[in-house]
Amino acid sequence: MAAAALRVAGRQLSQRSGSGAPILLRQMFEPKSCTYTYLLGDRESREAILIDPVLETAPRDAQLVKELGLRLLYAVNTHCHADHITGSGVLRSLLPGCQSVISRLSGAQADLHIEDGDSIRFGRFALETRASPGHTPGCVTFVLNDHSMAFTGDALLIRGCGRTDFQQGCAKTLYHSVHKKIFTLPGNCLVYPAHDYHGHTVSTVEEERTLNPRLTLSCEEFVKVMDNLNLPKPQQIDIAVPANMRCGVQTPPS
Repeated sequence: MAAAALRVAGRQLSQRSGSGAPILLRQMFEPKSCTYTYLLGDRESREAILIDPVLETAPRDAQLVKELGLRLLYAVNTHCHADHITGSGVLRSLLPGCQSVISRLSGAQADLHIEDGDSIRFGRFALETRASPGHTPGCVTFVLNDHSMAFTGDALLIRGCGRTDFQQGCAKTLYHSVHKKIFTLPGNCLVYPAHDYHGHTVSTVEEERTLNPRLTLSCEEFVKVMDNLNLPKPQQIDIAVPANMRCGVQTPPS
């Protein structure tokens, strides 16, 4: 029911989102997990959303929302993270009226669950949900309704991609997700990932289609590379995943 309501709002919005002031965008960084959090807002209605907030920096995000005179509608996660605890649960308390959002296929609790094709509306703008599983079954990419920018979570990183060796990951699924759901966007569409470990902040679809060292391989070669990364497991995975399944709210000690 909630997802359907979001989808209908997005369809209505797409007819009138081409006029008025440009979107407000802020990219923020959490250094421990190298996570990017994105604040998007409509300068006219003052409605806003946050993508991939982190528990430790949620107070920073809430303060910025207040300073900019915005009303946060949604705290959205691209997937159930393994390297940090989401800030969506805390933001619901810090900014009353904010609702948590995550893919239904993540299996995680949230105020609203979304599916492929759903749109999240804020003012004159909307984010289209594109299912992009592979890193996890519940990964999604959020695409601005004019296709000028995409928030790719861990599915597509700058010159890389999310790992596929835990949380029911699948390299073949990830390869097809990126090629079918992200690389089909316009070449000048900006790519904003959930993480970066090398100081990059943004790329484009065309850059990643032609320069990404993993995703320019054939599917068979990509699977071989991903199956032989031999990476250590994320330091916070045993704490982060259970907490994130509960919207980032950890159960108090008994």
